[in-house]
Amino acid sequence: MKSPAHTSAAAPEATVDITGSATSAACAAGGPGRVPKPRADAVRNRERILVAAREMLVEFGAEAPLDEIARRAGVGNATLYRHFPDRAALVHHVVLYVMDRVTALAEDSLAEEPDAFAALCRFTHAAADERIGALCPMLAGDFDHEHPELLAASGALDAAVETLVATGQRDGLLRTDIGVGDLMVALSQLSRPLPGTHCLGMDRFVHRHLQLFLDGLRAPARSELPGEAATLQDLRRKTM
Repeated sequence: MKSPAHTSAAAPEATVDITGSATSAACAAGGPGRVPKPRADAVRNRERILVAAREMLVEFGAEAPLDEIARRAGVGNATLYRHFPDRAALVHHVVLYVMDRVTALAEDSLAEEPDAFAALCRFTHAAADERIGALCPMLAGDFDHEHPELLAASGALDAAVETLVATGQRDGLLRTDIGVGDLMVALSQLSRPLPGTHCLGMDRFVHRHLQLFLDGLRAPARSELPGEAATLQDLRRKTM
């Protein structure tokens, strides 16, 4: 199913660039460089579109139809294009949306839980609910991996999750023969159905299997793992 063509009928009154900033002739009236605060309904619509796109990309991969994303978000095609002028812009912002939310989850979990292993469990289950597996199908093809926004969001996510894992290992709660890459691979694989399949009912097993995996990360280790610990750099070399 192909996405609808972007025609003049869907042309917005204000355009949106790749950073999501609204610009219009009205800006000039407010003074040079001033951008009007977006309306509350526009903010809600943008959030609905990002959430719907995340879900659709998990289910169907990077070619999920844009008209179906708009329908699932409860908005018209023109509203979707007003916020995200093309597929590349939408995918870009879904990746940033997921990264930012998962970063906050890692930071909050470590700050609020009684120990680092409890924080790791909280983070992992919450990140699964954020559908972090949606990132995988979107990072292929002509996705701009070097965009400054993406690099900043990726660096913040890396630092937050690495701190979470390192704290658990330092405190003797997490086995030391695993790396952040091991955690992120398992989290992604266990939280994402195969695109285009009818296995969506498997969601009810996600948290059960994640907890089985997390119990295997506890120190002391019950077995010796083959191979070497996976780092985030290892993952990027293979996927980017």
